[in-house]
Amino acid sequence: MTERLYLYDTTLRDGQQTQGVQFSVEEKKTITAMLDTLGVDYIEGGWPGANPTDSAFFDTVAPTRATMTAFGMTKRAGRSAANDDVLAAVLNARTPSVCLVGKTHDYHVATALGITNDENLENIHASLSHIVAEGREALFDAEHFFDGYASDRDYALSCLHAAFDAGARWIVLCDTNGGTLPGRIADIVSEVIASGIPGDRLGIHTHDDTSMAVAGSLAAVEAGVRQIQGTLNGLGERCGNADLVSIIPTLALKEPYASRFDIGVDEAGLQSLTRVSNRLDDLLNRVPRPNAPYVGSSAFAHKAGLHASAIAKDPATYEHIAPSAVGNRRVIPMSNQAGQSNLRARLLDMGLKVEMGDPRLSQILQEIKEWEDAGYSFDEAQASFELIARRVLGQLPGFFVVDWYRAIIAHRAGTGGVDHSSEASLQVRIGERVELSHAFGGQILGKDSGPVDALHRALKAALVPYADAMADMHLVDFRVRISGQGTEAVTKVIMKSADGQGRNWSSVGVSANIIEASFEALVDAVNWKLIRDAVPA
Repeated sequence: MTERLYLYDTTLRDGQQTQGVQFSVEEKKTITAMLDTLGVDYIEGGWPGANPTDSAFFDTVAPTRATMTAFGMTKRAGRSAANDDVLAAVLNARTPSVCLVGKTHDYHVATALGITNDENLENIHASLSHIVAEGREALFDAEHFFDGYASDRDYALSCLHAAFDAGARWIVLCDTNGGTLPGRIADIVSEVIASGIPGDRLGIHTHDDTSMAVAGSLAAVEAGVRQIQGTLNGLGERCGNADLVSIIPTLALKEPYASRFDIGVDEAGLQSLTRVSNRLDDLLNRVPRPNAPYVGSSAFAHKAGLHASAIAKDPATYEHIAPSAVGNRRVIPMSNQAGQSNLRARLLDMGLKVEMGDPRLSQILQEIKEWEDAGYSFDEAQASFELIARRVLGQLPGFFVVDWYRAIIAHRAGTGGVDHSSEASLQVRIGERVELSHAFGGQILGKDSGPVDALHRALKAALVPYADAMADMHLVDFRVRISGQGTEAVTKVIMKSADGQGRNWSSVGVSANIIEASFEALVDAVNWKLIRDAVPA
């Protein structure tokens, strides 16, 4: 028999408090749909009444399988819960569940609220009683609980019991400052349970200021709590919240959790994790963290020849889970350190089986080393490597040939200030067909996006037969590195692309001219996309 463990996502509320993050209503709806597909139990949509976006979201969000939750604060001192307009705005969101945050640290009661300890207890009890009386499921976020427990154990516990006695379904223990270590969290949770609040009524909410939010959450589970709060990709104030993208597969795939708990996330939900994580970064215009556990592009990358040789025999030698379990994939990077074991493993991952001793393996390795001597790097530019390997193996489709291209950057100083614009022209051959196209760069925050974007637009316009395949392709990251000095300097461009199918890939270009290096990487990225979509050449 397994115990139910509930997942509570606060990406749309606590995650939105990340510096530089501000979701629109439509983005909040998109993330809600992602979370609902993933299979979390609760989605905290925001604080209705605190800002127009959150209020509009609750007015227009579609029904979800997850329990939609509105967030707010306990009533203010000197008024009843029924007459507190802030509390009323939260209830007016009409969500089946309501989470109220309240102080449990005596220092914050005096300093932040400026009221007595008894007044704070009355606020907690009256507010949660009011939520329950309105027929809503009530949650109490015990803010700064672990610090409060260290300051005045009895008072911190009395705050929890005020909410518990009022009928709160969940009492959530918050490590708001993120400074409590996992072992101490486990000890305090055990003491809370011993005080009379059962573990199946307790939740945990940790922050990552000591890089231990996930560990602290798991320690709380082992001590008895049965709800975990967190965010996608660990979004949140300062160093972020506990990362549900790491917590979910740990609970579902790792012992002793996997056989002990049911978290409500099925196999399809697990396999969507990498796509969901990347999609959130895409919405935020962020580059996915390559070394993110489980879902990062380097999470299952095996560079050393010894590792790659063992992986080819049995992936379990250097992988703690199968990458496919979380929708990720194995990567065997290619570099001048690579041997035939790495190469064969990488080719097999591409769907190309080449027997050991095939002379083409040595030819590919030799070409890779020659390219790297010229300044290229294939350690992370997997798409460009694959194109070289396919060409040597005679399996590179001839989708198109670029006859010529030209990029122009205009700089005009006028009465309205300085105006910049970019445009590009090019000619491609697709079989016997010749296409000539011209495009201007787009606009980013009212400014010209540059010549590389203009070239990308011109290339997409020219590749008419492949329009459907290229429609969902977009740039995720663009990095430039200069090697050498003065006029002999060489530019290396690493271009990371993505598509609507959740795939990410990188390509490389090298030249003394940054536009030429960028266009080379772009052409490789497009060719890799067409191969992966199995587009007829």
